[in-house]
Amino acid sequence: MATYPDLPLPEDGKLAENIAHFARALRKSGLPVGPGRVIDAIRAVEAAGFTRREDFFHTLQAVFVSRPEERIVFAQIFRLFWRDPRYLEHMMSLMLPQVRGVQEDRAAQAAEKRAAEALLGDAPRPEPPEGPPDDGPETVEVDASSTFSAEERLKTLDFEQMSTAEIAAAKRMLATLSLPVKPLPTRRSQAASTGARIDLRRTLRASLRRGGEIATLARKEPRERWPNLIVLCDISGSMADYSRMVLHFVHAVANRKGQGWARVHAFTFGTRLTNITRHLRARDVDAALQAAGAQAQDWSGGTRIGSSLHAFNRDWSRRVLGQGAVVLLITDGLDRDDTGQLAREIERLHLSCRRLIWINPLLRWTGFAPRATGIRAMLPHVDCFRAGHSIASLEALGRAVSTAGDSGEKQRLLRLMAP
Repeated sequence: MATYPDLPLPEDGKLAENIAHFARALRKSGLPVGPGRVIDAIRAVEAAGFTRREDFFHTLQAVFVSRPEERIVFAQIFRLFWRDPRYLEHMMSLMLPQVRGVQEDRAAQAAEKRAAEALLGDAPRPEPPEGPPDDGPETVEVDASSTFSAEERLKTLDFEQMSTAEIAAAKRMLATLSLPVKPLPTRRSQAASTGARIDLRRTLRASLRRGGEIATLARKEPRERWPNLIVLCDISGSMADYSRMVLHFVHAVANRKGQGWARVHAFTFGTRLTNITRHLRARDVDAALQAAGAQAQDWSGGTRIGSSLHAFNRDWSRRVLGQGAVVLLITDGLDRDDTGQLAREIERLHLSCRRLIWINPLLRWTGFAPRATGIRAMLPHVDCFRAGHSIASLEALGRAVSTAGDSGEKQRLLRLMAP
């Protein structure tokens, strides 16, 4: 553990009261901390003593942390509350309503802003500095093309710097979204009381117990299974704002019980392909996306869709595309590679899966037309083509996955491509 200066504790200090305030900050950040744990923490500190900083940290961690994914949030709040007063000023700057400032000197780690808002949520925030006094009427032209509402800002916000309120708002929105999928019938059968087919084997076995007399006819029906969901997400510079929201949504789908999918596999690609499936298994979204971002070194870089799809078809298609998998391809289609390779690889991917759904955020523009060579090479080989820039578009994606004949905007754009 890192070394810190000694904490001067007065003789008449209120350690028990401070522990209660510390527990309140943990509860605001999402940890299940109640009055019982506060009492246990005070008794544990009394038993362990306060001679070493490391002992105090591990004593409180043993009481307040019950899951592995809660350690990151606990460590950040402990650092802010007990260890580093100067760092609190840096986290306060993260909450200022400004475009650029102190927060860009060092990127916040996972759960740091959540910890800061848990401690400073009720405190008055500093006001931005006022400008010079107005000397007269002045006309100011503002480009509102990049302004967002609260929900739209949440969709493009870096998940590692989400505040507690933003995390809660994202969870409430994602709780209403789902990717419902219909189960696939198989050749195997299972017993059913009202099945359409007669189970001759079970009927004969039951008749042997009655001396060969058939009392009832056993019936059967086809057995159903759930398909796999494969997500290929473009994390290049032009897709960075959208891929963060999509990965947050994929994390919620992968960790939601009763979703219907057998398994959820996630891959990112920019200039190379990266498998982030195991990182999305972490229950804490901050830790999951931080680990995925650390492994994907090509975040916000260039785009090589053709070579990335070639790597997926060569190394992963036989492993994950079996049993009627559904593939979600999230990219804008602006490729820098050879379009001939892109057309071959997207066709091979289409032939290897049950459905290929292309999510393109550029489709949000009314005047969108398939003029780019990458888009013209990919569009004929997908089953569905939809936008993916808002919560409403993700809701439409859920309906598209559950509807087998849904093609989105594909047919309209194919007519535009026709000579």
